[in-house]
Amino acid sequence: MGQTKHALIRAQQRGIPPLVDRWLDEFGEEDHDGHGYVRLYFSHRSVRDMERALGRQPVCLFKRYLHAYKIESCADGATITKGWRTRRILRS
Repeated sequence: MGQTKHALIRAQQRGIPPLVDRWLDEFGEEDHDGHGYVRLYFSHRSVRDMERALGRQPVCLFKRYLHAYKIESCADGATITKGWRTRRILRS
C-alpha cells in the first residue's frame, strides 16, 4: 500500500504523524462509500481494541490524534488523503 503525493502533503500540512497512520491501518474502522474508496477512522470500539493491545497509557497520551481519518482506494489500496474529523461519522 502506497501513498499518493497528495496524501503525503496533507499529512504534513495537517500534522498527522506516521504512527497514527499505522494505528489506522491496524485498528481503524472501515467505512466503504460505494464509489471505490474506504474511509478508515477511530471508533469507540477501535479505541478499546487499541487500549487492550497497547495499554491505556499510550492511547491516552495520543488522545488528540484519535480524530484522524484517511481515505484509501479499493482498487490498489493507496492512501488518497488524510485529515481530521470535525463531525461524527454517520453510518447507515
